[in-house]
Amino acid sequence: MADDQVQVEEAATEAEQSAEVAVEAAAKAEEAVAEVKEVAAAAEAKADKEVKAESKSEKVVSKSLSEIIEKIEKLTVLELADLVHALEDKFGVSASAPVAMAASGAPAGAATGEPQEEKTTFNVILTSAGANKISAIKAVREIVPTLGLKEAKDLVEAAPKPVLESVNKATAEEAKAKLTAAGATVELQ
Repeated sequence: MADDQVQVEEAATEAEQSAEVAVEAAAKAEEAVAEVKEVAAAAEAKADKEVKAESKSEKVVSKSLSEIIEKIEKLTVLELADLVHALEDKFGVSASAPVAMAASGAPAGAATGEPQEEKTTFNVILTSAGANKISAIKAVREIVPTLGLKEAKDLVEAAPKPVLESVNKATAEEAKAKLTAAGATVELQ
């Protein structure tokens, strides 16, 4: 009889411990759900802004071009980088040549006396993930919501790598601020 009571008490203690673990797990799950809802709301707001901006400045293009654009929109950043390199190889051109000349320190119009044009598109280059790699991965996924966790991790670990290419100054500055806040080192080109 005493053994039965001891077993019952042990089972009750185990049940209490399991209940505490379940409560902690539920609290963590609720926090994760809240975080996911915040991220989803932010992404939805950003997508709405982009749709509004695109609808104002959208050009009319042929059906075949709009199909190509739709396919390109679905690519990840890494796939886009591969596409750029493949197109450069195929057509014998280099998209990075103007950037290299500008980075060399010689202004494009300085030798001919032409007025210097202000740069309108930028590349956001992640040069180092910093001490907190997880924060950098989260920031990359926030900036490029089409990236999965593995793709974002691969991008961060392969630094220096472009996170965004050919974006306007405001978008580039916003991305730089988010990545810098996450502890990463960023360069705008």
